[in-house]
Amino acid sequence: MSERVYQFVGTTPGTEPYWDAAKEGKLLLRYNKDDGQPHYYPRQICPYTLSTNLEWREAKGTGVIYTYSIMHAAKPAYVIAYVTLDEGVSMMTNIVDTPFDQIKVGQKVKVVFKDMDDGHKLPCFKVA
Repeated sequence: MSERVYQFVGTTPGTEPYWDAAKEGKLLLRYNKDDGQPHYYPRQICPYTLSTNLEWREAKGTGVIYTYSIMHAAKPAYVIAYVTLDEGVSMMTNIVDTPFDQIKVGQKVKVVFKDMDDGHKLPCFKVA
């Protein structure tokens, strides 16, 4: 099994804390301070209420696989997935460090951070 992850494409304004935390091995989520709801992906406005009263909080880094697909046509093949975090939000990610035949929907996973060519670290998940 070789490993491939989708490539990081750069920070956008307001996401710098997310990527800085990833370099330290921490997964951050944005929370609406008015209603306590988390959201993903990192952005400067709550997609549910349009509030800008937000804060960063560290996620547990654990969740379950909601769905996944093995990209066999890519060389090397890789797994892209949606993981539902314990905090309730889903994120698109890669499943890594796990043989393809051992990946299942509903399986518990935990975050790992993979080094990217540009010096950033990308949050991916492996089977817990």
